[in-house]
Amino acid sequence: MARHILTALASVLLLLDVPTAHGAATALPALPGPVPARQFILIDQANGRTLAAQDAEVRAEPASITKLMTAMVVFRQIAAGRLRLDEPVTISERAWRAEGSRTFVEVGKQVPVEVLLKGMIVQSGNDAAIALAEKVAGSEAAFATLMNAEAKRLGMKDSNFANATGLPDPALYSSARDIALLSRALIREFPDHYRWYSLREFEWGGIRQPNRNGLLARDAGVDGLKTGHTSSAGYCLASSAERSGTRMIAVVLGVVSPKVREEASLTLLEHGFRHFQTVRLRRADEVILRPRLYKGASEQLAVVPATEVAITTQRGRAGALRTVPVLEPRLIAPIAARQRVGELQVQEDGKVIARIPLVAQSAVAEGGLWPKLRDTVLLWWQ
Repeated sequence: MARHILTALASVLLLLDVPTAHGAATALPALPGPVPARQFILIDQANGRTLAAQDAEVRAEPASITKLMTAMVVFRQIAAGRLRLDEPVTISERAWRAEGSRTFVEVGKQVPVEVLLKGMIVQSGNDAAIALAEKVAGSEAAFATLMNAEAKRLGMKDSNFANATGLPDPALYSSARDIALLSRALIREFPDHYRWYSLREFEWGGIRQPNRNGLLARDAGVDGLKTGHTSSAGYCLASSAERSGTRMIAVVLGVVSPKVREEASLTLLEHGFRHFQTVRLRRADEVILRPRLYKGASEQLAVVPATEVAITTQRGRAGALRTVPVLEPRLIAPIAARQRVGELQVQEDGKVIARIPLVAQSAVAEGGLWPKLRDTVLLWWQ
């Protein structure tokens, strides 16, 4: 009995983010009231920290939010040079006959990849999604294999994809947390393509259709992402907004109407912006240290963070953040450009909350005979 009580107490402490043996922490601000969704989550873009959640790991039907993963796979094909935005795609009869929302592409016609992407993103076109899947993998079933491989790469533990559209299938499921994780990766890895998610409307074949994400018209900071709906999934929405350099991502699943899913999403986003801010501590190209380099053509090595150091924390808590560089014990030439040589720990009230790799700003070759002999002797005495 005592063991069960301790386990329950530990779970409560973890949920509240209260102080632990590793250092002090503060409780997360409570939401202003209940969020009318079966599952929901709010995270920040900079660190992926969970700021509010309910049943976020429970598997659920993602409906057309599935198309975020369809887009992710296509974007990666483009980035790898295996597909071009202007590349024509012949529309199959299967794609043309797709049920549900449509871009209204015609069977047998050739449509550029970019048009299909915009049709899928803005209009949620199932025909466009299937056409893209067939272009990339030959069939929608083969494309689903690529989707699941991508989910594994991103660490989506509660997801499985069976099609490119999000139409109901017993083998298709995801979770609010996994969708937030996918959304964060899409924004981070493909910012140029992400801008399409803020398009208010798109026209093809003389048919103009509005973006189904009503938040785009309600909040100037909202610039994505994707709606979804089936009778079994309810109304769903993955949304993202940015204000003054702070970006939030909200996911709501299983909502009763389009209006309520927008209100629920706005509640989460407003909560995030009201209580949290992203603080940029170091630039990606900022020299943090110039430590001693042994046996090199130079005796110093310029060390920089591998990425920008940005931390989301509660408003008014920026002063509690500090960065602590931790280098490898001995740095010996040759050193390659961007080679990892340590980490930059970000601490809040003495607790490590993030670790960013420290890398060499540029390559340093081995020195001549004298630097190598001299430093060999010096290293003997260390």
